[in-house]
Amino acid sequence: MKRTVLIAAAAALLATPTIAQDIAEGEELTAKRCKSCHMISDGDNVILKGGKTGPNLYGVIGRTAGTADFKRYGKDLKAAGEAGLVWDEEQLIAYLEDPRAYLRTYLDDKKAKSKMSFKLKKEEDRANVAAYLASIGAATN
Repeated sequence: MKRTVLIAAAAALLATPTIAQDIAEGEELTAKRCKSCHMISDGDNVILKGGKTGPNLYGVIGRTAGTADFKRYGKDLKAAGEAGLVWDEEQLIAYLEDPRAYLRTYLDDKKAKSKMSFKLKKEEDRANVAAYLASIGAATN
């Protein structure tokens, strides 16, 4: 019995695709691809000087969607937060693939929109960005 459970667990691990996360690569990608719209700042400590079109990414992991001190969230992202969306690495990886499609699926609303039109195509890149953002601060809400 014990051996069967171990074999099943090993098979499940082998069948589950895993992506090695590279925080340094995530930092570089964030600086190249995200800073035109987003900054990363913990109060007076600016980690990444960037745009203000999108919300501050400091503490995004663990934060309820649409709740940072930012006035231009789209109504559908706010609705996702009200429906319980809390950003973790897995959710952020999925969102970065296609924000509009993600919100449509999450809210089960074919008309849902995202103000963020940027898509990060490679799953490895999305995982690295999410790992980097997780490494620099977690939300306290």
